[in-house]
Order: sequence, then structure tokens, then C-alpha cells
Amino acid sequence: MRLASRLLSGAAGGLQLRSARSLARRTLGIRKAREMLRQEAASLSSSPRWTPSRAEDLCGRTLASASRPSTEGAVADRSGSSSTASVPGSSSGNKRSYATHRVASSFPVGTSSSSARDTTYPHTFRTPLSAGNPQRSGHKSWTPQVGYSATSSAVSAHAPSVIVAVVEGRGLARGEIGMASIDLKSPQIMLSQFADNTTYAKVITKLQVLSPLEIIMSNTACVVGNSTKLFTLITENFKNVSFTTVQRKYFNETKGLEYIEQLCIAEFSSVLMEVQSRYYCLAAAAALLKYIEFIQNSVYAPKSLKIYFQGSEQTAMIDPSSAQNLELLINNQDSRSNHTLFGVLNYTKTAGGSRRLRSNILEPLVDVETISMRLDSVQELLQDEELFFGLQSVISKFLDTDQLLSVLVQIPKQDTVNAAESKITNLIYLKHTLELVDPLKVTLKNCSTPLLRAYYGSLEDHRFELILEKIKTVINDDARYMKGCLNMRTQKCYAVRSNISEFLDIARRTYTEIVDDIAGMIAQLAEKYSLPLRTSFSSARGFFIQMSTDCIALSSDQLPPEFIKISKVKNSYNFTSADLIKMNERCQESLREIYHMTYMIVCKLLSEIYEHIHCLYKLSDAVSMLDMLQSFAHACTLSDYVRPEFTDTLAIKQGWHPILERISAEKPVANDTYITEGRNVLIITGPNMSGKSTYLKQIALCQIMAQIGSYVPAEYASFRIAAQIFTRISTDDDIETNSSTFMKEMKEIAYILHNANDKSLILIDELGRGTNTEEGIGISYAVCEHLLSIKAFTLFTTHFLELCHIDALYLNVENMHFEVQHVKNTSRNKDAILYTYKLSRGLTEEKNYGLKAAEASSLPPSIVLDAREITTQITRQILQNRRSSPEMDRQRAVYHLATRLVQAARNSQLEPDRLRMYLSNLKKKYEGDFVRAGDLPEKTEE
Repeated sequence: MRLASRLLSGAAGGLQLRSARSLARRTLGIRKAREMLRQEAASLSSSPRWTPSRAEDLCGRTLASASRPSTEGAVADRSGSSSTASVPGSSSGNKRSYATHRVASSFPVGTSSSSARDTTYPHTFRTPLSAGNPQRSGHKSWTPQVGYSATSSAVSAHAPSVIVAVVEGRGLARGEIGMASIDLKSPQIMLSQFADNTTYAKVITKLQVLSPLEIIMSNTACVVGNSTKLFTLITENFKNVSFTTVQRKYFNETKGLEYIEQLCIAEFSSVLMEVQSRYYCLAAAAALLKYIEFIQNSVYAPKSLKIYFQGSEQTAMIDPSSAQNLELLINNQDSRSNHTLFGVLNYTKTAGGSRRLRSNILEPLVDVETISMRLDSVQELLQDEELFFGLQSVISKFLDTDQLLSVLVQIPKQDTVNAAESKITNLIYLKHTLELVDPLKVTLKNCSTPLLRAYYGSLEDHRFELILEKIKTVINDDARYMKGCLNMRTQKCYAVRSNISEFLDIARRTYTEIVDDIAGMIAQLAEKYSLPLRTSFSSARGFFIQMSTDCIALSSDQLPPEFIKISKVKNSYNFTSADLIKMNERCQESLREIYHMTYMIVCKLLSEIYEHIHCLYKLSDAVSMLDMLQSFAHACTLSDYVRPEFTDTLAIKQGWHPILERISAEKPVANDTYITEGRNVLIITGPNMSGKSTYLKQIALCQIMAQIGSYVPAEYASFRIAAQIFTRISTDDDIETNSSTFMKEMKEIAYILHNANDKSLILIDELGRGTNTEEGIGISYAVCEHLLSIKAFTLFTTHFLELCHIDALYLNVENMHFEVQHVKNTSRNKDAILYTYKLSRGLTEEKNYGLKAAEASSLPPSIVLDAREITTQITRQILQNRRSSPEMDRQRAVYHLATRLVQAARNSQLEPDRLRMYLSNLKKKYEGDFVRAGDLPEKTEE
């Protein structure tokens, strides 16, 4: 029978509600079976843990059973009354409350599975550091599988869900950092260990990328009055993150190694070789896994986790301040705006792809070969339209595979209704996901690039088909993920095939009859009161009655007194009755029985496929990467991006700002950029609002886009791999740390100087504005000299024109400026400045542009006149010779010629004729520079 059709056509079908007596007679025959079922369930729940053997004893019996009603045509959700079914990735329905600090004083010692059954959980108490903060309200069982249900509302894929354990060496090992992190939405543990300096830049950056929900540290790190510098810095930088301290003894590297040996799947067992001598990351892993077991009230199945080691040298470092200044993830003006680099590139279809894009933006790659493989794949997607749209179509059907896998590999310590419902839901999601593997393989079959071919090969794993076949022996073929809470509930009820359990078939028949009775009762009420009533459903209320106000004009007080809990939503009344509430309760009781029996069958099935389920890690990786690559290709189709090259030169021809392009109605003004080892510092001048800060951000954004494997906004682009990207752009003070504008400037520039090297890209915007002119010039000059000495690629904007004369001493400095034009303002009969936003060589020729900006802001004319006179007097006093000697010009010309020749020898891929033409032009430019210097050398040979 079609359950939904029966519900929706109840009024038309003329169903009569059976009396209580006839209903009792009808159900009399199944009461014995239900009583037997309750006895079985009671005996099962009294055992300490469910085991597959118990499930087999209860569920393995095959009895003659009733036919299963079809799940097609499930009751459609009504607008305004139905909840959207959540997919893997939804947040837990059970909320946790957090305190700022917590100490777990007595964690049990033991491995994850062995300690799962008999465990004395830690007593929690407040530390002195938690004074004034609310204590967590107990320790509720909070797990994705317990709180998760198909009716919970979906949340953002980027909601914090990562727990991180951090430990630092002591004594001579101070500065050696061990980290272990796990995402509650994804069963993957990342281990890291690295040496950091006193600024702890790597730790802070790593935590910024992980965006943790909670940070675990040793209680010895936060002793009152003697807390470590690392703990202090982390608490200062992550004020909205919960901190938990556990006793140092739980940071045990031996236990950490045991955990990894027990939990790591075979495909990633090589991680043992990488970490067996890295004691600090092993210690962090031990504390993390024991804490997860405690708060989750569940353990991970043996050989079920992907555990990998990631060093700090594999990706570029972007510090949190730079990420904020560049608006990589969050817009500084409106946190809800998508005018960010992430917003520009994010056309992903899955939560996993979106998370991968986010982490790549914060940690760009530094390996040219890996980047080139991504660029090859994006190029193929752009050239093959059928592949591009086919991949988009298949990828968009995937759910959150990471979240799905995380729930499947966890074993709850208590069997609850929510746990049962979640396991059933996620098995349906698993079936839905595995059914998409073949379409994805077909889409990738004819790909030619190495990366796409590699992912096609990973999908050839026979375990995908094996798991799907085992699932289909138990789960109905038409059980699938559907939107709508009632639709998904129907799918869960009838997920298991008929004739596998007689008790289950009887319970489902009872549930169907109750639903039929509800439809019949509402149909009778509609006939009785001559009202256009219809059956609706929501996860919160269950079945209820809905009446549209379009057909009949009635106020709520004119409805029959039998109707209760009346509410008006848009153009309809929602209400129920006492009889309907009772029938909803019976319906829920029947559902609980169905879920319990289905759960036991599902657990037996999962125990059979656990040994093969690890192939889902491959699938998760493939789907998220393919999703990110198609997102890059999609972004390219909306703008004229170009494929970048990687050399030892930063050269961009007609590049523009990618975020500004999205904001502006017109395409932004494009500019050229050229930085090499022999010309590694650009000093940029120009009036206020001429585009200096925007240009700096543009360079950094293009660099990041190139290093994550995306095309970039330019006509041509070549980049040198940047190991670190630093910015000093913001001018705000910081009340929380009692830092003035100038002090904040000094802290940020000190951080850059401590961590920069010859592989860094550094952007400094108007350093020294927070102090007097002489000191500002002196600080800027000293900083420039230091950056010149380490060969970092540096772009330095300034209003201190005195700083521009540093090119007379250092040949690897180039002066640039933004051009402006002067136009006549006829309305005010004054000159006005027209900003061209074009970058040109040389020092700006604009004088007193600050006064012109002040005049344009309607400052009183007398004030502007006095300021102009005072400025003229001061300028005369400090005016110095700004011309370099001819000898210096000659040296500069020789230096630039030498660097160009070295660059051509390293990177040139030109044909002989074109190379000869390039060298000829280089010679002419060299001779021209000497002419300008007033001294032409003797004729040189080509």
C-alpha cells in the first residue's frame, strides 16, 4: 500500500475511524508477539554491551512475515510545518555547555576498546583560572551518533568541531611542540611535532587553521602565577575557545603509541614509522583520545581511524593577523559577507569540499609538483565541458562523507533510541553514498591528467561493491536519502527488508495501521465540521491538523472546541486534538520498537562490513578534492583567470584584485608587478586613497590562489613559492592587550622580523605612522635594510618620501608610485584629484597631497592655508639632495643587467630567435640607462 497516498487521500477515500473495541480485537493477535519482543529487548538492554552474537540470536531468525508496505509516495512535507532532514554534518541535538577551564583529575588508564566497558569517569572541578566563568553543566553524553537525527536542523560545515591537545617539552626540550587533533565530524587524527621559537608563531598559526572547539593542555602549563608563555599566548589569541586542563600523566607517549597501533587502519599504518620517536605528538595523542572517550561516552572501533603525521614544513605559513588583514575567510566590515577570498573561490557542492578549500587557503602548498598536478586537473575541467558538468552533477549528490564515516566507526557505550535512529539513518546514507561511486567512476573514466586518473584508480577498489552488496542483502533497494523529516522517517522504518525479522514486520504493520487511523480520524473531523482539514507532520509535533485560511475565513476562537494548541502560520491554522495526541504517542511507541529491532539488525550488518569500511577514507578524500577542483574551474569560468607559472620571479602582467572584482560593477584597474632576487624590495608611494593598500592585498591573494592550485586574475602570472606570507596592514589599536596603534605596529613588525626568511613574501603598509615623523622614518629605514639583507620579497608602502632615497645605497630597491591626475572642479572652482589607480615607476611627484585631501574633506579654508604655509617652511628646512650620483646610476644599470641575465639563464624557455631578440632589447635598455647616467660606455658586443 502507498502510505503517503493513504494519508493524503484519507478524506476522499472515506476512511472510517475504527472504534477502540474493534482496534483492540484487531491487535489482540499480535500482543503476544509484542510482549515477547519487549522481554527480548529488556534482556538485551540489561547486558553491559550489545554484541553481534546477541543480535544474531534475536534477529537472525527467519519467520514467515507480512509483506512490507511500499515506501514510495511518503507523506509530503507541508510548507511551514515540516522540518528539513539533516544530512551528515548536522550538529548534535544535545547541546553542551562549556566553561573556560576544566581539569579532568582521574582519567582511567587503558586502551580505547579495553577501557570502554568498565570505566570510572573523571571528577571535574574548577581551577583558579576558571574564576568568574560558568562551570560546565555536568558531562552529558555528546556524540554525533547520539545527538544526530534526521530531523535535526543542518548547521554550517565550518562550525567548530575540532578538539586539539597541545603539549610542550620541558627543560632543554622547551620549544618542542607536540599536537594532536581530531575533528568530531571526521574520524581522522592529525599529529604534528615541530620546534618553535619564543614567539610560538607556528603553534598559533596551526591552531588558527584548525579553528578548534576546545584545546586540551597539561595542568602544569597553567599553574597560577607561573603559567607557561605558550599557555598565555594561546589563551590571548583564542578567547572564544574552551580550554581544558588534564593531569600531565595522561600525556603519555607509550599509551599514545598503543592507541595508534590499536586504532589506525592498515592503509595508514606507516604513520607508526613516522611518529614512534616523536614523543610529544604521541603524548598529545594519548591525552586527546582518552578525553574524547570520556566526553563522547563512546569508543572508536579497532582499526577504524585514519591517523597521519603532518609537519610544519609541508605548507606555507600565514599568521592569523595576516589572514584577517587579507580577508581570506571573514570580511572585516561584515562577518556575514562572502566578499572574501573563500567567497570568491567557494563553488563547492559538499561540506567536505568546502572544508578542504578553507584549510588550503589558510595553508597553501609549497610543493610545485603537487600544485602543477592540481593546475593540470583544473585545465582539463575547463577544456572538457562534459567532464566539468558531469562532475558537478555527481559531486552535488554526495552527503558529508567525513561525518558519515565518523559516526559509523564509533561504538556507543549505551544503546539509546537516539543512537539506534542515528545508526539506521547513517546506514541509509552509506548506501546512498556507495551508489554514487559508479557514476563518479564513469565521469572520470576518460580523464587524462595524473591527479584525476589517480582518483579514478582509487575508486576501482572492489570493497565499495562488496560493502554495497552486503548492505543490499539487508536493506531495501528503494531505501534512500530523502529530504523532509517524515520522508526520512518512513525510509528508516522500512529500511530493512521483509522476512528478516517477523517481530519487525509485525511492528511495522502496527505502525502503518496507526498512521492510517490518524488519516481516517482527520478525514472524519473534516467531514464532521465541514472544514478543509488536511494531515501534516513536523518533527516537533508529530502528526497534526492543518487548515488553510484561503478557503474559509475563521478566527481561532471560532474553531470547534475539540481543537487545541492552535497556532497560525502564514495563511494556515495548525492545531491538534486530545485523540490525535494519544495516537501520536502510540505512533512514537511503535517507532521506538521498530528502531530498536532495526538497530540490532543494522549493528549485525555493520559488524560484517567493518573490516572493509576503510575504503571510505579514499572516497572521502577523492570527493573533497574533486569538489575543490571543480570549484576552482567554476570560478575561472566567471572571470578571465590565467594559469600561473612557478619560477624564482614574481611577475604579474595586468593583475587585478579578485575580491574587488566581485564587489565592483566594473572590472578593477589592472597593474603589473615584477620582483626578483636582484630587485626584491618595492617602495610604493602615492596619495591617500590612490590604491596602495589594495595593491598589496592583491599581490598576496594572487600568491595564495596560485599556491593552492587555482588560476589567478591576470593576463600572465609567474610566482616564486612563498614559505611564509606576512602582512602589516591594520592601523587599529587593541584595548584588550592595552596596545596603542604604534605599539601594535611594533609588535607586528617584530613578529615579522623574527620569523621572515629568504622565502617569505612581506607586505608592509605605511609603517611608523603612530609616532613622530623622524622616528617613523628611522624605524622604516632600519626595517627596510634588514629585509634587504635576508632577500625576502617585500612590498613597502609609505608616505615618508625620505625613505625612497634608500635606492641610492641599495641596488635591489625599486621605487614605484600610483599616478593621479588633476582636474578642474567647476562647481567649487578648485583643482580636484582624479585617481587612476595605475602603478608606475619612480617616486611620486605629488606634493602636499595630504593637504589636498584635507581640503576636499571641507576643512575650514583658514586651517588649510595655515597648514600649507607651515608645511612649506618645514620642507625648506629638511630638504636634502635627492639626486644620486652618475656613478651610482651606472652601478645600478650593471646590477640590473646582471640579474636579468641570471634570471634568463635559470628560467628561460624561449626559442633561440626569441631569446636573441630578448637579449638585444636587454642590451638597448642597458645602454639607455647609461645615457641617462650621462656616460655611454664603449660599444659592447652582443
